[in-house]
Amino acid sequence: MSSKVVYEGWMVRYGRRKIGRSFIHMRYFVLESRLLAYYKKKPQDNQVPIKTLLIDGNCRVEDRGLKTHHGHMVYVLSVYNKKEKYHRITMAAFNIQEALIWKEKIELVIDQHQESQVSNGNKYVSFEYKSGMDNGRNGSSSDHESQFSAQEDEDDGHLNLMRRTTIGNGPPDLVHDWTRELDSDLSNQNINNQAFSRKHWRLLQCQNGLRIFEELLEVDYLPRSCSRAMKAVGVMKASCEEIFELVMSMDGTRYEWDCSFQYGSLVEEVDGHTAILYHRLQLDWFPMFVWPRDLCYVRYWRRNDDGSYVVLFRSREHENCGPQPGYVRAHVESGGFNISPLKPRNGRPRTQVQHLMQIDLKGWGVGYLSMFQQHCLFQMLNSVAGLREWFAQTDERSAHPRIPVMVNMASASVSSKKNQNLQDSLIHPSSSLDQLNAGSRHSVMMDEYSDEDEEFQLAESEQEANEKKIENDFKRTVAALEEEQADQIDLSCFSGNLRHDDRDNARDCWKLSDGNNFRVRSKHFCYDKTKIPAGKHLMDLVAVDWFKDTKRMDHVARRQGCAAQVASEKGLFSLIFNLQVPGSTHYSMVFYFVTRQLVMGSLLQRFVDGDDEFRNSRLKLIPSVPKGSWIVRQSVGSTPCLLGKAVDCNYIRGPKYLEIDVDIGSSTVANGVLGLVIGVITTLVVDMAFLVQANTTDELPERLIGAVRVSHIELKSAVVPKLEPEIS
Repeated sequence: MSSKVVYEGWMVRYGRRKIGRSFIHMRYFVLESRLLAYYKKKPQDNQVPIKTLLIDGNCRVEDRGLKTHHGHMVYVLSVYNKKEKYHRITMAAFNIQEALIWKEKIELVIDQHQESQVSNGNKYVSFEYKSGMDNGRNGSSSDHESQFSAQEDEDDGHLNLMRRTTIGNGPPDLVHDWTRELDSDLSNQNINNQAFSRKHWRLLQCQNGLRIFEELLEVDYLPRSCSRAMKAVGVMKASCEEIFELVMSMDGTRYEWDCSFQYGSLVEEVDGHTAILYHRLQLDWFPMFVWPRDLCYVRYWRRNDDGSYVVLFRSREHENCGPQPGYVRAHVESGGFNISPLKPRNGRPRTQVQHLMQIDLKGWGVGYLSMFQQHCLFQMLNSVAGLREWFAQTDERSAHPRIPVMVNMASASVSSKKNQNLQDSLIHPSSSLDQLNAGSRHSVMMDEYSDEDEEFQLAESEQEANEKKIENDFKRTVAALEEEQADQIDLSCFSGNLRHDDRDNARDCWKLSDGNNFRVRSKHFCYDKTKIPAGKHLMDLVAVDWFKDTKRMDHVARRQGCAAQVASEKGLFSLIFNLQVPGSTHYSMVFYFVTRQLVMGSLLQRFVDGDDEFRNSRLKLIPSVPKGSWIVRQSVGSTPCLLGKAVDCNYIRGPKYLEIDVDIGSSTVANGVLGLVIGVITTLVVDMAFLVQANTTDELPERLIGAVRVSHIELKSAVVPKLEPEIS
């Protein structure tokens, strides 16, 4: 019996041959309820496909971003089964919107399979104590990746596979995502972040129909010559996709809207979301006396679930882009575009564009010439007005179906070995970023897996009957939790190598974060989508460990004398979060949450004793950066992230504990955002809250498992753990 066709159409098959060259072929893709396949032409009768992939609840759609082929750029998706990562189908589109439609359709089919597996009782076995990590961890580790040598190498190269795993390669030098807290849809934003944003920005002036804002926050670690962060905000009548394509261009079209642009080229394509660019500025400020400026920076981009785009900049050195004769190399501390959709008017799309820049123009005496700084900064920010006028005066916008081409600055004949060395040179210093950001950053980068767009599992016919049940279950649950909280645990017997310090100005330490800093789903969320302060935690955070090693550290709960072992000896239950950060040196930040016993029938108990599919669909992280540079705060935001949908999570069930190993290196997007905080890790204060997402009325309201604040972490304070050998 043939399965139902869900979606079909022409797409691009993208990949790299063994000699390193990329290729693209037009192929006809067909998505059925259980199968993804492609053909050379539209299939007729019982034509056999070139390649197929069975779709089930273990599949994932990975966003590979933009890839270059002979000057053209395509948007790449990779579909694979988490249990067989070496077997995958890589597809691409010249049009971003078409690729996003395919991504949405495939994920819909995957979600349907996951729901049917749960309803039919087809559970996947989770890791059990002494079951051997080989079963699961190695199944999702680099071993399969290294074996991948398909005859038709559809995957975008070995380089990206290396970046997806954690074999010694750290995250690239990246940028930041500052768009979330600035979203106009207040219902999806954290109130505290909105207040923070308003408090630390002031309107400086209105110019060319733009509002120009200046950041009020003083930063003591930047040189005097570096300006404060400033942003221009404007509205234009165009879609987000059209504006994004124009912003990404470095060709002649840019002269028509960016008066500060003189020349730009691609130095290196790190991955689909990250590139190194060379950019010459046309500033026109006493050119007879002041040398022109140029830039070499990392550009990172991503698309959010709400349809907005983020493009982020930060300066970076590159051996193929050294100082140029006749130019002063300026330094971008943070910058980028936030392109957010607004409600249409008169049937026409409207988009808000925010352009932020914090730049040090360098050169002699710049710190004392405020007029020079201000003139140049305003000229760059005025590109938003140029964008608005370009769209207002251009009718043939539909003639831009592809991302504009960029000219490559680096030699096209660079060997693959040299490219690997270049990546290593970018990645090695990122060990400074390799740390606590892992925890929060990995989560946020993934807000495309945010819980905000999850379909709430409630049939309309159930609503009236569930009203009374909600009240009764809520009272019953609260009573059980309050009784449990009243029986306090003696925390003095637990210890970790990261110091606990409750002082506000403490460094290289952790403290409990107030649950009211986070907003979670209320008991009436299914009816009005409201969220409330989280309040008390379900479990006590008793210790934090900060580890480093030459390899990834799995199953840290087996370490003799750790907080989980101590809790087990006392008859307590532990939940351990092991946030694994890849790099030339691997880091792990481990949080130990303890409770006397799990409330039987509670959502937390079902999560602990459930299968991996259920856990992946429910485990949620809420991040926040109370203190840090603007670029990092904006990058992280406070959007909840479903970890199991964003990165690989490995669950180890012991007799009195559940350990969750969160492999941040399994996501290229996560790796990208991690790269943002290079060199500023010690300046950050990061909050993280862990919880199990509530999807039905009897599970509401949501409660935090626990929350933690880590302050000004030092890489040198990490220690090498003595892990007991695995018992096979």
